[in-house]
Amino acid sequence: MNNSGSGSSLPTLEAVADDSNTLRLKIMGRLDVYTTGEVWKAALSAVEKSKPNKLIIEAEGIEYCDASGIALLMELGLHQRQRGGSYKIEGLREDLLKLYELFKPEDFSETAQPDAESTKNPIVRIGEKSYEVWEEIKIHIIFTGQITAALAGALLNPFKVRWSEVLLTSEKFGANSFFIIALVNFLVGLVIAFQSAIPMKTYGADVFVADLIVIAYFKELGPLMTAFVVNGRSGSAFAAELGTMKVNEELDALNTMGLDPVKFLVLPKVIAALFMLPLLTVFGNLFGLIGGLVVIMSLGYTFSTYINQITASGTYVMLLAGLFKTLFFAVIIAGVGCLAGMRASRGPSAVGDAATRAVVTGIILMIIVDGIFGVLYYVLGI
Repeated sequence: MNNSGSGSSLPTLEAVADDSNTLRLKIMGRLDVYTTGEVWKAALSAVEKSKPNKLIIEAEGIEYCDASGIALLMELGLHQRQRGGSYKIEGLREDLLKLYELFKPEDFSETAQPDAESTKNPIVRIGEKSYEVWEEIKIHIIFTGQITAALAGALLNPFKVRWSEVLLTSEKFGANSFFIIALVNFLVGLVIAFQSAIPMKTYGADVFVADLIVIAYFKELGPLMTAFVVNGRSGSAFAAELGTMKVNEELDALNTMGLDPVKFLVLPKVIAALFMLPLLTVFGNLFGLIGGLVVIMSLGYTFSTYINQITASGTYVMLLAGLFKTLFFAVIIAGVGCLAGMRASRGPSAVGDAATRAVVTGIILMIIVDGIFGVLYYVLGI
């Protein structure tokens, strides 16, 4: 497992059967995605031909093994157990053994029954998918309730909050994200202003690009662009951190010690997000407006003209309405990221899958919440 380079020997297989109906398969060399196929068919063929009561894999000669090699060992074990025989691996290196133990044989046996799934009635499948979606919604509702209860508890007993963890997370969540947020918002402001200036100039209304930029940034672009960047950066990091703890059974250890992971791990991240995301959005708005300023000045208008236009069109209500949304975005980013990590499965790709799920789910939920606020603000005339 510690050598992913090429240059090692291709795998070889030696099959030896004895009189006690025991088959020994001696595998040597690399077992990776490029080379495992070399011995896969030969190993299964040897087992099928001998039909042994006992199958022993002599694995001391395996130099390197990734998930493809583990899949071969799993397949041989499943094949043997389905026949009612015994299965044993001998001499597998310790690091490869740890990798092997991350997989569960039942996970592979479930994937071997695709036909039963495909032959189900479409209505049954729609019903099952709907039920899965409902179960997913229920999990998020319950987790949101746990976070809300933890926040209420923090307000009542602020000294029980791990403020050192809050400060550390605030630095990672906020200060370390400043440059990328400034850059993204500056460029988006620049592009939006430039693209809108082209048609507006046709009607002699290019000065109103400043009005468009300030309204768009205060109400939508500033909160959304900042939240998307932070979600991709910090939401995935939260999922990866807690996913790694789940894989290493550290979350189980916390539960065993009587520590609630929501209060101990999730709450500091949510508090840090609630403090930092509105601040980052303010800076995002500022750099978006600077992007618009560059375009306006390139059109021949002065700095004073730009300032007059944005102060006439932008209001404190718009700014505060946009910042209010970021409180909900902050809970979504931290909550969804942590929940995805805590629900990570075990395996080499578990952490990556959790991070991907956190980013995608976070973006979808933020767009839904933004749409709800859009309708609400329209009704309120904001």
